[in-house]
Amino acid sequence: MSKYAIIKLTGKQFKVTKGDVFIVDRLDQEEDSTMTIDQVLMVKDDKETKIGQPFVEGASVELKIKEHQRSKKLRVAKYKAKSRYRRVKGHRQHQSVVEVTAIN
Repeated sequence: MSKYAIIKLTGKQFKVTKGDVFIVDRLDQEEDSTMTIDQVLMVKDDKETKIGQPFVEGASVELKIKEHQRSKKLRVAKYKAKSRYRRVKGHRQHQSVVEVTAIN
């Protein structure tokens, strides 16, 4: 089993291993930049498991922002029967694609 960590990022928790690519809410960083996350809740490798209270001391995860994008369009509709009331709106969430480069 490989080393993995559980991190807190944009108010959500993610289980990550080295080389993972995942999508999070838009981060305020430039594309192709790196960032270090020190809010690590748990680190597990072959030998031991470290659980933080609330965060593991000295643990960090390095991330590389690959690109910024927007999600698929969601259709949000309001409807009231027998009154000819219909409203349709669309919404596209801003997202960042992130890759894990190292777990320290």
